[in-house]
Amino acid sequence: MQHRSPPPAAASAAAAAMAPGVGGIEPAVTLDQVPRWSDPDQRLYAPNSSSAAAQATGGGSEPAASSFLSFSDPLTGDDAGGARGGSSRFPVDHETNSRIYLWRGHPWNLEVDAVVNSTNESLDEGHSSPGLHAAAGSGLTEECATLGGCRTGMAKMTNAYDLPARKVIHTVGPKYAVKYHTAAENALSHCYRSCLELLIENGLESIAMGCIYTEARNYPRELAAHVAIRTVRRFLEKQKGKIAGVVFCTTSSSDTEIYKRLLPLYFPRDKQEEEIAVSKLPADVGDENGETVIDERKIRIRPLPAGATDRTVATASLDLPLDSGLASKRGTFKLDSYLDPSFMSLIKDPDLRRKEQWEKSSQAQKGFNYSRLLGYGDIGFPPLSAAEEYSLHSRYLAKANSLNLSEIAEMKIIYLAGVDIEGRPVMVVVGAHFLLRCLDLERFVLHVVKEFEPLIQKPYTIAYLHSAASLQPQPDLGFMKRIQQILGRKHQRNLHGIYILHPTLGLRSAILAMQVLVDGEVWKKVVYVDRLVQLFRYVPREQLTIPDFVFQHDLEVNGDRGLIVDPRTKHIYHRPSG
Repeated sequence: MQHRSPPPAAASAAAAAMAPGVGGIEPAVTLDQVPRWSDPDQRLYAPNSSSAAAQATGGGSEPAASSFLSFSDPLTGDDAGGARGGSSRFPVDHETNSRIYLWRGHPWNLEVDAVVNSTNESLDEGHSSPGLHAAAGSGLTEECATLGGCRTGMAKMTNAYDLPARKVIHTVGPKYAVKYHTAAENALSHCYRSCLELLIENGLESIAMGCIYTEARNYPRELAAHVAIRTVRRFLEKQKGKIAGVVFCTTSSSDTEIYKRLLPLYFPRDKQEEEIAVSKLPADVGDENGETVIDERKIRIRPLPAGATDRTVATASLDLPLDSGLASKRGTFKLDSYLDPSFMSLIKDPDLRRKEQWEKSSQAQKGFNYSRLLGYGDIGFPPLSAAEEYSLHSRYLAKANSLNLSEIAEMKIIYLAGVDIEGRPVMVVVGAHFLLRCLDLERFVLHVVKEFEPLIQKPYTIAYLHSAASLQPQPDLGFMKRIQQILGRKHQRNLHGIYILHPTLGLRSAILAMQVLVDGEVWKKVVYVDRLVQLFRYVPREQLTIPDFVFQHDLEVNGDRGLIVDPRTKHIYHRPSG
């Protein structure tokens, strides 16, 4: 398939038309005038952009204090043994990149084969993309009324009427709720895939797609952009020979910024972007279609044990008439010719089930003995399977969403802060606010589940402030193990690290016990931070809301040496020696 190369003045012509017009009818824009993603002027970064930015914004004594904040996170270094060492899930593909365009403006101003209209199930004008029906004319509204509606995640096509495009593809995006996060992701992915499938089925080659979500449907913009971009990438990997161009259209500066930041993750233009994407991509980027896969819901089919298919069953004698010709036939038949081995393997043997339960109890009892011996409480309950954890988490989340837990939230034991240096959201936990004597632990657990639910879907970080927390009674290992089970395996998989500020010897020994007796995978992600300025190396100071007593505590334990944080001004300065 032959592609048109943009003329030299394409970039300036497109830039002049990048912002949506105010009043009047905007002229049609051809695909040649739209910035191609692979064009050099679409680059978001330069190799030395971070240092240049630092120099541009520096001044006075602040650069010296902040220069130490730029060193790499030890959990994402070359020796982290994880994400950075793996191969890219979205390698550089110049042929695919040449089909991607990013446009600031309404899609119906583009002269392409099809434009996408984000609408509702009734396909009515009031819930469609703003301005589309007015630009297309009354014919579009009349044709939409004959389609009989459209289901969420599906798409239907109409003529474009007065638009520069040839066709309009209407699709219905999902409503978003944290409780049904995965279902919403997959429905949104299906929206984009359905539009692209309709494009090919009708012999069309270019499509302009706006953001298939609305504020009314409560879909987070960045999460939706991840789904959109990865779905298009996966589709083009299979069908790029049939599609000439996919234009991502944005109508706000925030959406444009999001797409410019996320496109290099899924459509890297060189090896540098590909290597950066390895560590920046979410843990879950879906299957070969871009849809989210839930391991707990997979049906695992295994073959029968060796030799099982060779078993034969003798048939009983049949008292049949002689003329039937079967009176003397005694034979055998293969068991698997009548029984489906894959179905039979789903039925777990009762003895095997009892054996597994006994092994779980035995393992838990050993942990219980060691934990009680060391004075860390009771962890003598057996581990849960993936399905059991999923069920437990679902029950707690449903109950948490049905209750008013504002009195727990006001205690500020846990609260969401900004992002760390790698852009992951940060949950702050304040140990001194955990007043065990006056806290309803069951309601606190429900609050934890509710607050963590939006975070655990993607990589995130925990900052635990242990400052002055040793003065308060703390929960034992049994309580921590129970919370970990309730949060489930997605929490364990997506948790990047736990930064612990002002750890005490008792806390370090408790963490060691949790690594040995509870879960080494999670608790080996702990990074101890003795000084507040060290925490700012991993989570920028402006991204954290820290109680005043933490600054005072830091001054008391570290004020006699090195860089410190002034409790009153919150500024970093060097404490003079002597």
